[in-house]
Amino acid sequence: MSSRPHAVSRRRFLGFGSAGAAAVLLGTGAWNASGALAAPVKTGNPFTLGVASGDPAPDGVVLWTRLAPEPFLADGSGGMPAQPVRVEYEVAADERFRLLVRRGSVVATPELGHSVHPEIHGLSPDREYFYRFRVAGELSPVGRTRTAPSVWAAPRELNFAFASCQSWEDGLYTAYDHMAAEDLDLVVHLGDYLYESGVTGQKRGTPVGEQFRGETFDLARYRLQYSLYKSEKPLQAAHANFAWIHVNDDHEVENNWAGDVSQADQEPDQDPVVFRQRRAAAYQAMYENLPYRHAQLPAGPDARLHRRISYGDLADFTMLDTRQYRDDQACGDGASATCTDRLDPDRTLLGAAQRDWLVDGFSRSRARWQVIGNQAPMGQTDANASPEVTQVFLDPWDGYVADRNRVLAAAQDRGVRNLVVITGDRHQNYAWDLKRDYADAGSPTVGSEFVGTSISSGGNGADQTDEGRKFLAANPHMKFFNAQRGYVRVNVNRRRWRSDFRVVSHVTTPGAPISTRASYVVEDRKPGVQEG
Repeated sequence: MSSRPHAVSRRRFLGFGSAGAAAVLLGTGAWNASGALAAPVKTGNPFTLGVASGDPAPDGVVLWTRLAPEPFLADGSGGMPAQPVRVEYEVAADERFRLLVRRGSVVATPELGHSVHPEIHGLSPDREYFYRFRVAGELSPVGRTRTAPSVWAAPRELNFAFASCQSWEDGLYTAYDHMAAEDLDLVVHLGDYLYESGVTGQKRGTPVGEQFRGETFDLARYRLQYSLYKSEKPLQAAHANFAWIHVNDDHEVENNWAGDVSQADQEPDQDPVVFRQRRAAAYQAMYENLPYRHAQLPAGPDARLHRRISYGDLADFTMLDTRQYRDDQACGDGASATCTDRLDPDRTLLGAAQRDWLVDGFSRSRARWQVIGNQAPMGQTDANASPEVTQVFLDPWDGYVADRNRVLAAAQDRGVRNLVVITGDRHQNYAWDLKRDYADAGSPTVGSEFVGTSISSGGNGADQTDEGRKFLAANPHMKFFNAQRGYVRVNVNRRRWRSDFRVVSHVTTPGAPISTRASYVVEDRKPGVQEG
């Protein structure tokens, strides 16, 4: 009942060298690990970081765990020996594992931080499954996942949540406790899963160790940062209960990085090779700690993170990568009232190849709802009410106006039935209309965007802020603003999309209840948001 193997490209194989390529193949299940030698684990519970599944397909999912009996060791090893360890997995149709449908083994290697990513195939579409791992007699927690409907299916509805921005020291992950209790098919995470900055505070009265001080630059330190974040039980529960689709934003590497340009080193003589080494370490740690398929395995500082995941003919999730291929931010980044470089038609956020791939997907898709997973707000955010646009942020799409106009025009010109963009980054909740050209007062609405707040970043937050009142006054396309912590719960059916802004009252102390602050809908074939 083992899962069938699948191919790894020759370029990826050769790029890792013989030892690294073997580690990849053993960890993904592309090689059968049943005959591989593997060291036993004798140092306690290896599953301190939990289990996860991701990128659901009609016939299966990718499973994940990372062995780390001592996750906070300064060397980033997780307390594992520098040897391979065989990991068995089981997939069942019932939570008690009486109805096994798949079982097999993979090998966790030190080259990949003793993480494993077995890709399971041959499952039934649109079906709930349970999974677990076993190492040397130790059983992992049980995870639950769900496959996507078949490509030709016409699902009645889809329930999912999206989230972003979970600074460890800014607050508790109470929102994930509530998310884990929701009835969802999947979760989309839109980036800033961790922050690269050193942890200087404490949580629940427990100070962090010296190994977490200072900025994160190398692989050992990125691994430690993931260990700290993933040790949070609410986050583990949300991973264990649902399949996740993840794409990074900036803080998985460094704040506001752009292509090969580091924000931290903006001198004219900066060496991009140094930053690419940092990005390679960050990408490897990200792969090691999240339920990515081997198609997302980085080759040094490069990784194919943009991808599509379909949910029958109801919805297509098109996950963008707005970091790796972009031009450097215009006018030195930040916010500006006068920067005209942001209007340069040659400047790109997506890169030409990814933009062409996105636009081509508009024509090819059969889905009723085109869902774009996006990292920083696409809609225009003017900070001051006046007849002219006076001040916008230059890191999101406002700094790359030509790319935004190309994408939104293409969506309309190619007849996208319903375009909905879901976004993180801002630590605030928005519901607003997407205009084909914000510089034209008569421009049509061509889509809708829901920006979700943070899980914890920014501390407790507030319902309304002075900034929010300015946004509402300056941006007539903005229908809702809120700056509390939480996530967005979405129900999509064949007639309408509904976003529930789920918020908690505080994150600096435990026990905050959850409530729905507002709900906004998009009706089929009627672009733009309406209060629901």
